[in-house]
Amino acid sequence: MFTGIVTDIGTIQRTEDRGDLRARIGCSYDADGIDLGASIACDGVCLTVIAKGSDGGCWFDVDISAETVSKTNLADWAAGKRVNLERALKLGDELGGHIVSGHVDGLATIIEMHDDGDSTRVTLTAPRDLAKFIAQKGSVTLNGVSLTVNDVNGCDFGINFIPHTKTHTTWGDAKVGDRVNLEIDTLARYVARLAEMQG
Repeated sequence: MFTGIVTDIGTIQRTEDRGDLRARIGCSYDADGIDLGASIACDGVCLTVIAKGSDGGCWFDVDISAETVSKTNLADWAAGKRVNLERALKLGDELGGHIVSGHVDGLATIIEMHDDGDSTRVTLTAPRDLAKFIAQKGSVTLNGVSLTVNDVNGCDFGINFIPHTKTHTTWGDAKVGDRVNLEIDTLARYVARLAEMQG
């Protein structure tokens, strides 16, 4: 489990197609503190560490299945791309965002961006089957970042990025047309399911 609070920005060092996609990600974590088999959320996708090292700086390798590639924006990964990283939640850790599973539900697309003071307002459009789970003032996870929804209009929804978020995550790199990993709030999913069963 994760919280959607990014703890590092990693850089894709290389990718390799081995039937599944293998990626090497450079980071500022301590390699000795990463266990083989550990889960790390990479742009919101829970991936398993299969190798690690500290030659030339800390890095870890992950395998990404064809299913995951088809449901996320990880197909766009290439050397040099920056990605949001979060280590798995440990017992006693502060829950600063909201409960995040690292299981991406689908892709949202950025359709509009504009500055509002020092912040940036971003409008995205979600797949119709997921849009019903997105509510004003509710939570969503976008590329691994826990965010509050400002407004909703059909399949479109708005997010506000403060300067801290733009600096400490990859959201400072965002542009119109980007495909974004979307995980809806687990609570919203259960509330919708309960309403459906009672309807």
